[in-house]
Parts: sequence; C-alpha cells; structure tokens
Amino acid sequence: MTDNTKVLLKRQSTGIPVADDFEITTAPIEAAGDGELQCETIYLSLDPYLRGKISGRHMSGAVLPGQLMAGEAISRVLVSNNAGFAAGDIVAAHSGWQSHPVIEAAHARKLDPAVGPLSTFLGILGMPGLTAYAGLLRLGEPKSGDIVVVSAASGAVGSLVGQIAKIKGCRIVGIAGAAEKCAWVTGVAGFDEAVSYKSGDLRKGLDRACPDGIDVYFDNVGGDMLQAAMERLSIGARVVLCGLMAQYNSDEMPPGPNPAFIIKARATVRGMVVYDHEDLREEMVTEVSRWLREGRIQYLEDRAEGLENAPRAFSRLMQGKNVGKAIVVVGGE
Repeated sequence: MTDNTKVLLKRQSTGIPVADDFEITTAPIEAAGDGELQCETIYLSLDPYLRGKISGRHMSGAVLPGQLMAGEAISRVLVSNNAGFAAGDIVAAHSGWQSHPVIEAAHARKLDPAVGPLSTFLGILGMPGLTAYAGLLRLGEPKSGDIVVVSAASGAVGSLVGQIAKIKGCRIVGIAGAAEKCAWVTGVAGFDEAVSYKSGDLRKGLDRACPDGIDVYFDNVGGDMLQAAMERLSIGARVVLCGLMAQYNSDEMPPGPNPAFIIKARATVRGMVVYDHEDLREEMVTEVSRWLREGRIQYLEDRAEGLENAPRAFSRLMQGKNVGKAIVVVGGE
C-alpha cells in the first residue's frame, strides 16, 4: 500500500448529510517526522457531534469544505519516531477519515488489546463510555432505587448509561424509536422498560413507565423529548444534558423546556461535556471492562465495511437508522 485514502468534506450539509457532501481522494502516504507515528487505520468512529463540526457549531471547531473529515480512529503503528511507541502498537487518536494517518505521538493514546475488543475503545471503553460513566455517576448522582430515564437508549451512550444505572440498583426506562431498538434495550441490555417515541404517545408511555416521576433524566436528544421528561420530574431530580439529536440536522433551534417544571421539581440541571472528565478515563476503562468480562454489560455495533462507505454510514447515523455504535471497518486487526 503506497496511497493514503482520505474522505474530505466537499460541501456543508443542508439538513441530513448525504454521501455527495463528501469526496474520496488519494495521496501518497506521508513519512513520519520527528516525534510522529506513521499508522494504518483499523476502525473509524462515527459520532453525532461531527454534524456540529460540519455546521461550524461544535465547541471543538469546524470542518470546512476541502478539509479532511474529523473523527477518532483506532490505528496500528507502522513506523515510530517516538521512544514511547513501537511498530505494532495499537493507538487511539483523532486522526480523521483516512486510511494511513501520520499522528503526533503526543496526541496518541496507546491501547492494551487485552482489556477488550479493539472496537470497544471507540464505544463503551472510549469517548461514549466516558460520556456515559461520568455523565451518570458524576453529574446524575444516581442512588439505589432511583427511576432513571435515558433517551436514545439503544445508542452507544444511552445504552451504557442504562446498564450502569442498573448495576447501581436503579430502575431503568429507555426511550428509543424502532421496535427492534426497544426490544434490544429490554431483552438484551436489561432495561426495565422501553418507551417508543415512534409507535405511541411519548407522554402516555412515560406516565405508564414512571408513575411516580423521574429521579434522573439523561438526555441525548433535546427538543420535545426533553420537555416531556421535564414535565415528569420528581422532587430533587437531576437532569444531565448530553446530546442534541433533535437539532443537529436543523438550522433552527427547537423550543426549550419550560423552566416552571425545573423550579417545581427543585431539579438540578447540568450540562455534560466529556472533555471535562478526562480524569475519570482510567477508572471508567477499569470498571466497564470488568463489567464486560462479567457479562453485566452488553453492546451493539453498527458496522460499515470500507472507508469509502463512511459518508453513507454517517448519513444513516444522522437519520437514526443505526443500531448501536457506528463504526467503519477500515483495515484488518
């Protein structure tokens, strides 16, 4: 292999991204400079926050037309010009949508393949895992017996939030869309109930599942779903605002929740930004990998084969058609 395949943003998406918003290019593989690693990508992560980067609204910056699409990847080191890494090491880095990145060693994190399957370092042992772990335990502060509700419950973050809350002795209600997602949430991930926002009245479903109110609401969606949960908060409830799926593909802001419900419940509302919780990463990997080995954590991956299919897979993700963590298989392990 002498070429590096890259996926560039061709134009800023209008609404839901489509494959034609991106372009595939090739260029010779770059040599690693001093302190750099020449790598080959194994797995590429697709995440909803990338839609915000395309629109220029994400706090981590924008991806402009003509630029390499951003994203985290798991890669194998081919050539190392840093004493801390050797050829054959497996690393995680925000190296973007490309097959053979050159990565600054200072920006790479060495992974131990013995801890868990490599792909899980982009999911339950990676950024989504840290988001779920820190967001629930540090910000949501669940107590045994609490009623915990999480939206986008079959997703990489939501599914882990629910399963961790279950381990901590809570009663878990997941909000999801398709029937297959709801079935997985209860039948495999072990949630106590699932409420579909597609097949019935969301508010009636929440009333049925949470007759005594919601103690912790972990929100990955926003919009009317957030409003519906806010209307059912119990006294002293905690709300964790994590994702914005309701508005990623829109240029218009959805209406926000009525603050009257927050005041009435004396609720605490906190925003979750995963970059603030890096100090919990090692603890999260230790705990979640242990639960995984013990069979207490289940996960789903929505895999696309080949870097050239990343744009189409990203479009599926932003339409909510994925089932589990969206990953592109770029190279072999």
